[in-house]
Amino acid sequence: MKQEVIELDGAIGGGQVLRSALSLSMVTGRAFRIKQIRARRSRPGLLRQHLTAVLAAAEVCGAKTLGAELGSQALSFEPGAIRGGDYQFAIGTAGSCTLVLQTLLPALLRAPEASRVRISGGTHNPLAPPTDFLTRSWLPLLRRMGANIELDLLRHGFVPAGGGEIEARVQPSALVRMDLCERGAAISSQASALTAGLAPVVAERELDRVSKRLSLPADALQQVTLDPARGPGNVLLLEYAFEHVTEVFSAFGQVSLRAEKVADAAINQAADWLHSGAAVAEHLADQLLLPMALAGGGSFTTPRMTEHLHSNIAVIEQFLPISVECREEGPDRLRVEVSAI
Repeated sequence: MKQEVIELDGAIGGGQVLRSALSLSMVTGRAFRIKQIRARRSRPGLLRQHLTAVLAAAEVCGAKTLGAELGSQALSFEPGAIRGGDYQFAIGTAGSCTLVLQTLLPALLRAPEASRVRISGGTHNPLAPPTDFLTRSWLPLLRRMGANIELDLLRHGFVPAGGGEIEARVQPSALVRMDLCERGAAISSQASALTAGLAPVVAERELDRVSKRLSLPADALQQVTLDPARGPGNVLLLEYAFEHVTEVFSAFGQVSLRAEKVADAAINQAADWLHSGAAVAEHLADQLLLPMALAGGGSFTTPRMTEHLHSNIAVIEQFLPISVECREEGPDRLRVEVSAI
């Protein structure tokens, strides 16, 4: 008997609502319709990175789609069988490679054979996790849950030029429960300032600000100069390694934004998380929820409920027999418990 189509309202959040729905549809085989895609964003509807995610998902599972075009605010997606193999997707702009990859990974982990995926576009974008976050923070946790995934950054790509590329190799593997409610002992902290096609003084000023505000020693500060052809671009990365989790915070240089302000943006994110005592910061929380749901359970602590976390819970509970319970354990600590119904 054919299952009924899941109806979603994209106005409850941004692009993550669509991406989570695509991942869950591929994995469960359940079709969905979504309206008001990114309705509350300044440019509503499917931008190129969202459209690439839809088309890539459709290719991976042989889906039938309706409304898969730029600017569309409504989409129907009827999945078929997941297929592994070699895939290549080009966003065509500086849209986020990492968000497209995260959409596909849950399905590729359940494919009948191994996969290799190359995605070109932006690898370091504001409003999306940079590739460094995936490789050093998110993927190590997925591997702890049983995922066999390797990821390489082949070329950096910044806004607005794009031109970056990543490659992931995925072996079919089952996810198991993980509980991540404490960070454990502190191990190390470091800062990296990456620039492409910009004067070295930009990175120097960012790292000087980090040194002053965080009292990091000189050997924990790294200045990385990339091929000028990859620019113009700049990102500051702060990495905190603890016993059970590594967090990576990022801020991006922009025209008219002083280097010190870029550094402050990353430092303030890190300080908020460090002060909270929670195991994972808000972006990592968003991206752990769906793997935990697919594993059938798990838990983590994070500083607070966010729009992304709230909308992600709503989408997951539509597709899976999963309950997500959130309870405050203090003013800056929210415990999220994922369990099968």
